[in-house]
Amino acid sequence: MDLRQLRSLVYIADSGSLSRAAEILRTSQPSLSQQIKDLEAELGLELFHRHARGVFLTEVGHTLYAHARSILKDVAFAKETVLTQSRNPSGKVSVGFPTSACRGLSAPLIEKVKVAYPNISIHLIEAMTGTLDEWMQTARLDIAVLYDPRVFANISLYPVGVEDLMLIADRKNQILLRNSIGFVELENIPVVLPGKQHVLRNYIEHLATRNGITPRVVIESDSFAAIVEMVKAGYMTIMPHFAMLQEIKAGLFGAVPIMDPTPNWSFSVVVSQRTINMLSTEAVAKILVDLMRDLIQGGTWKARLLSN
Repeated sequence: MDLRQLRSLVYIADSGSLSRAAEILRTSQPSLSQQIKDLEAELGLELFHRHARGVFLTEVGHTLYAHARSILKDVAFAKETVLTQSRNPSGKVSVGFPTSACRGLSAPLIEKVKVAYPNISIHLIEAMTGTLDEWMQTARLDIAVLYDPRVFANISLYPVGVEDLMLIADRKNQILLRNSIGFVELENIPVVLPGKQHVLRNYIEHLATRNGITPRVVIESDSFAAIVEMVKAGYMTIMPHFAMLQEIKAGLFGAVPIMDPTPNWSFSVVVSQRTINMLSTEAVAKILVDLMRDLIQGGTWKARLLSN
């Protein structure tokens, strides 16, 4: 039994697929498969159940998985301590952003980390909030920005702010002449929204039900790029101002506040306590929290700060 086999076991278990694990580890699927077969032969036990949709751990596999993560974390910490006696963080940190925040946070985060910690490399992942939430729970991400996050085991939660959702329209749309719209008017305003599995859609529909209306969703799209193009074509959508900041600053789009009630959500930085590179993860998380707070305080991100 060696570290390479344990690392392979962890990545296969986390991804639920030999092919995905091989892609992440940049090795061949047959090589990974042989490592697990050798490990199972050494132990005389089956570590994974194999089926058409992927693989999942057996009961003894779960036991070895827990030990493997602990061993890999200890080894990574020992290596980091020896190689960086000045406690200068290094290594890869995975950061997950929801689509609505990814464009505004990615470049400034990368730049700030590069300046402060040149030995840290960032792996950016863009996904829907529900997916990011799931990946945090299964330790596939080190850090994520989540909307209205749930509290669960093995994470640290850093609340940052609350932002309003607004009606976004092309600059030629006459609705931009209004100072605000009432929430109940959404029953008659044709909008493009993500599908029902998306946290934004669920939130809008829940609020609509409480207010006795049905939003007039004329197109569903889980592609943010497609929603942007739809707005350019004359449709409207409901998004945070920050999500469309690039187009608003360019004078392409405008945003109208929604009132009575005003839809809003909180957002937080969530940090995994199961990462195998805790020192670097915490360093990046602090930079991210500070960056988000600076954007809010400077007025770039139209949101209200939450207390620490």
